[in-house]
Amino acid sequence: MVIGQRTSPARTVGPPDRVPVVAVTGYLGAGKTSLLNHLLRRPGARLGVVVNDFGELNVDAALVAGQVDEAAAISGGCLCCLPDAGGLDDALERLAQPRLRLDAIIVEASGAAEPLALARLIRFSGVERVRPGGVIEVVDAVAHADTVDVRPEPPARYAAATLVVVGKTDLLPAGERDGVVARIRARVRERNPVAPIVVARRGAVDPALVFDAASDSDPVDELPIARLIREAASGEGEGHDHGGDHTGHGHGHDHVAALAASVRLAGPVSPSELVDLLEDPPPGAYRLKGRVRVRGPRAERGYVVNVVGRSVNVARLTPPPPTGELVAIGVDLDLDAARARLAAVAEATAERPDAGGLRRLSRHRRLSD
Repeated sequence: MVIGQRTSPARTVGPPDRVPVVAVTGYLGAGKTSLLNHLLRRPGARLGVVVNDFGELNVDAALVAGQVDEAAAISGGCLCCLPDAGGLDDALERLAQPRLRLDAIIVEASGAAEPLALARLIRFSGVERVRPGGVIEVVDAVAHADTVDVRPEPPARYAAATLVVVGKTDLLPAGERDGVVARIRARVRERNPVAPIVVARRGAVDPALVFDAASDSDPVDELPIARLIREAASGEGEGHDHGGDHTGHGHGHDHVAALAASVRLAGPVSPSELVDLLEDPPPGAYRLKGRVRVRGPRAERGYVVNVVGRSVNVARLTPPPPTGELVAIGVDLDLDAARARLAAVAEATAERPDAGGLRRLSRHRRLSD
């Protein structure tokens, strides 16, 4: 089904960036809906959601309050089995309408969906206003070895993940938790050497790892889904649990917090230095984002850049921003290294157009299109 919040008339226009589409995958009962509900609680967030059915997604009150523009069934069973991705594309087309001004679209796959196939559907979607926003694989620490990881070789699904969230460790005997997490980590690393692996209770992953919210507070003229879900969770004793790990290292079992480093860009930057950063982010960086100016052959050009895992997305920004910025975000982000890398880009101004760097940047833009 498709869920989208209505737009406040007073909402300001943001940069002409595509809406990131984030896939949440995992076996039946792994905790995907818990993670999704946690993300939906983020104050000020404007999220579109695509699910096969409502299930336990806590939107009943939102439906009554009129916060859902439309709900439409996606036929064809699990998303990866749609013969031509038409059902998913139709949903994305509706949710990516500029009037909704969504911060992100989250696709909660069925337990039977194959993450690699779903990632391809999103990557090669025919919807022009969306871009890949990552694949979050949710792992049930209790049942994973009996349901998903049952062969000598690790599952291919691990390769699609940009972020792996291990949950339900609190249901394991205390003496077994570290060993189970270590085994899951080792198995994932056989298929995917770069995706961050975090342990989180009830899907409590910092939303900053997943998407950017245009506002930090709920709109005053709406009754948003986020507040309804927070109130329902509070009534059930499942409100935000802020007693966990806030170090940003992702080793706690309650809340996985993100670290961020940023730099302001007063002038045009070297496209070669910029592409080097996009292709080889700082240690521990899960996401990179920013607006930049570069010198072109005849005039300055503006770009919006986004990196999630190993996926690089570059789009033109017209006109170029008077002042730009670059931000690195991650759970295990090396802040000193990240600040140094970002500062190097900010300081690498070029008096003349960098033809080689422009070609590399243009290549990423073409691939993004």
